[in-house]
Amino acid sequence: MTSFYFFDLETSGFRARADRIMQFAGQRTDKDLNPIGEPDNILIKLTDDVLPQPDAILVTGITPQATRSEGISEAEFLQYFTSKIVKPDTIMVGYNNLRFDNEFIRFTLWRNFYDAYEWSWKNGCSTWDMLDVVRMTRALRPDGIKWPFAPDGKPSNKLEFLSAVNKLEHANAHDALSDVNATIDVARLIKQKQPKLFDYLLNHRSKKDIEPLVTSGRPFIYTSGRYPGDWEKTTIAVMVAPHPDRQAALVYDLRIDPDEFKDLSPAELAERWQARGEDAPYFPVKVLTYNKCPAVAGDLRVVDKKTEERLKLHMELIENHLAKLRKIEDFGDKLAESQRLISQKFEQQALKVEAPATDSFATALKADSALYDGFINDADKTKMSVVRAADANELVDLSLDFSDERLKELLPLYKARNYPSSLTPEEQEWWEQFRHRRLIDGGEKSQAASYFKRLGELAEQPGLTAEQGYLLEELQLYGQSVLPST
Repeated sequence: MTSFYFFDLETSGFRARADRIMQFAGQRTDKDLNPIGEPDNILIKLTDDVLPQPDAILVTGITPQATRSEGISEAEFLQYFTSKIVKPDTIMVGYNNLRFDNEFIRFTLWRNFYDAYEWSWKNGCSTWDMLDVVRMTRALRPDGIKWPFAPDGKPSNKLEFLSAVNKLEHANAHDALSDVNATIDVARLIKQKQPKLFDYLLNHRSKKDIEPLVTSGRPFIYTSGRYPGDWEKTTIAVMVAPHPDRQAALVYDLRIDPDEFKDLSPAELAERWQARGEDAPYFPVKVLTYNKCPAVAGDLRVVDKKTEERLKLHMELIENHLAKLRKIEDFGDKLAESQRLISQKFEQQALKVEAPATDSFATALKADSALYDGFINDADKTKMSVVRAADANELVDLSLDFSDERLKELLPLYKARNYPSSLTPEEQEWWEQFRHRRLIDGGEKSQAASYFKRLGELAEQPGLTAEQGYLLEELQLYGQSVLPST
């Protein structure tokens, strides 16, 4: 039986490669959004080779000490996650989960010898993101729902604002379980007020539905956080070229006259594409990834005259821009080349940032975040299952000949973080040296130096509440307690 599983994370920071899940919460529902069973609310131990970002802790209020005293290890959490949560035909749903929570789940699975992707597709499982559903509902079918604005007067789709104006219970924003319940309430609200749109987006969220609609060559309605809020994050777009990796499309925003861009070289297009900041001119091309549940609709008739006016979608102008675009023969090729240039630049920057792997500590540090460096073969997947099945005693002498070097480097980290009692004296000494390298090496640029510097800056900010002061004190004590001896 197909079910939804709504979930949310609170994390030690915002970088999925380096930061950690500290709280996981979730609630299963049936297709009518009625709860099934009790909710999950789990703290996950922060290991002593990671210092949280103080700003993140001030938002969540979860201290590392709380995770250590009340939480379970990542290995224990993933045993529960993969067996009890990711059941066949489960649709995993969050609020901005595709860009944030799902990434943290993938890297947590990677560090703990699980396939990082199967949870989101195998055995009929899939994912969905309510944020773009909310955005498209606000843009195309806003009736029956109150829509919030941020303090600066701009439209906002933040979960806490949406809950407040619609009088939905959301007692503690940025607590994972509270956010889960609020997300379910928002889903119920949209399903009740705009059931056709809710069902359409639910049933047209997969790659097999999205790809043919986008690659047809016809214009389509597209809602994305990359589009300006003045347009309710929504426009009419058309595909201009396949993405170089073939898993996405380059799509053009037909609000914008293409004459400004038609004579630019690939390098000039790449420069415009990467421009950031308030003064950067708007660039009308973006990457639409098929398997990230983009909110798209192929029937332009859903944009009635009232919506057309509210979104400033002038159809005559859009048709004119489409006609111009189709006359530019090499525009798609130049945009595809500009994407290759951008990717090449990022790869070169990454090589400059990465320290050369000259010893076991450097290679382990690199392997820890190397999920996207390649896929795992079937033989290594079998050996990964042996690691997961081993207890602390069995891990002591466990030796597996992985063909993937990353997995060889991850094994001592897995043991130290989840089963410290399995470490031999030599491995314990290596672990302490690894923690020193990760936390202290680098002097003023080290993780520890940045951590304590930020704590000092936050402590001096005016208007600090008693709760915030307490959290900063706890973070100070935690940092001192986990630093390895020099």
